[in-house]
Amino acid sequence: MSLIGEAFAEWRECRAAYDDSLYAQYEVAEEATRGAMLNARGRAKGIDPLSLFMGNKARALAYASEELVEHWARHPRVTFAMFERQWQRDRADEREHAA
Repeated sequence: MSLIGEAFAEWRECRAAYDDSLYAQYEVAEEATRGAMLNARGRAKGIDPLSLFMGNKARALAYASEELVEHWARHPRVTFAMFERQWQRDRADEREHAA
């Protein structure tokens, strides 16, 4: 496999792992907030609560319920960029220990 092919394969693997993590974060938050994840403004605009876990922080906070904001204070939301950096560090550590 070419280097670019390997890079794309790794990115797809990372993205799949993040998607799993994202849905797990969402489910934990949904349970913790008893489903009250949007504020009145978010409900009025028909915002998808899952989108608050993916977008930028300002948008997330603009539409999140008080319960969700409190949940995030205890369990910070993890963006793809944050997840990807950690995933790459973990992969580098695995390669280093395998060598």
